[in-house]
Amino acid sequence: MLTPDANDPEATVLELDELWSFVLKKTNTAWIWIALCRKTRQVVAYAIGDRSETTCRILWEAIPEAYRAGHCYTDFWAAYQAVIPEEQHTAVGKETGETVHVERWNNTLRQRLARFVRKTRSFSKSLLMHDVCLRLFLHRYNLERAAMLI
Repeated sequence: MLTPDANDPEATVLELDELWSFVLKKTNTAWIWIALCRKTRQVVAYAIGDRSETTCRILWEAIPEAYRAGHCYTDFWAAYQAVIPEEQHTAVGKETGETVHVERWNNTLRQRLARFVRKTRSFSKSLLMHDVCLRLFLHRYNLERAAMLI
């Protein structure tokens, strides 16, 4: 992952979102929480859990310090407002286009990894494998993005 330019305030702008997935059966939901750098389009942090304030806090703590001082755009999910400092947070609707990059990333994930498609016969049998598969994808995705930016 690229280190943000300290002199560029746009370099630390993040878009945060969550997407639904499941492990073994659809009743075992596993929400994927993503923090995406708007400038580099790299995923700077992620968390897997439920759709609660606790998992949102895990995501916030996983964001590197260099990015944590930046501004965050999210949807109106209450967990974000409870965790992200008010002066750094803007909750927006999809029609504003402020979260378009992270929404597009969600589509990329669903297109490239069958286990994250909503209606699929491919699925993770354990949360560990779900996490490992996502982590491998993120590693490769971030490397590709870095290569494009250099």
